[in-house]
Amino acid sequence: MEQFVRAYLLPPALHPAHDALTASQRLALTQQPGLRGSFPGSRNVSDILVLICGHGGRDERCGVMGPLLRAEFVRRLSSVGVCEVLKDAPPADPPSMLHATVAKPGVRVGLISHVGGHKFAGNVIIYIPPSSPAANRLAGKGIWYGRVEPRHVEGIIEETIVGGRVIGELFRGGVGEGSQILRI
Repeated sequence: MEQFVRAYLLPPALHPAHDALTASQRLALTQQPGLRGSFPGSRNVSDILVLICGHGGRDERCGVMGPLLRAEFVRRLSSVGVCEVLKDAPPADPPSMLHATVAKPGVRVGLISHVGGHKFAGNVIIYIPPSSPAANRLAGKGIWYGRVEPRHVEGIIEETIVGGRVIGELFRGGVGEGSQILRI
């Protein structure tokens, strides 16, 4: 697990506040892309992701709201018809081969563990991969919404997934390529 974290999850560069650290300390806190060879089946995410906090162990709110939101996203995405809701594991084919035969972008909806802020349940993270159509201004970005209710799902699909726009009233944060923090 530690090797995976060092290969993919740590930041590629540190904030200047870390300049006082030794070179070995800075190295331990930054991404080591050379370790990625240890994970030969890994590939970039090529499908839109809708990640919903369903963690009910610490607080019931996400445990109750998460499954409701997941069901509503799947229902609405299937009925809108702008995306293909994918339920199976991604194939091992490279993304270019996969999407050459898919007319609509794929979207995966799933429950994840704690993302923080149970008082903001439902917590939803929408990730639009860089390979999404250029018309989506959020390509390559992850948008975190809080206090999402089933009644908001249709608007999130229309505004964020299809339209590439952030809904300010629900926005909790965001991250762009290169780990830059997004603000509105």
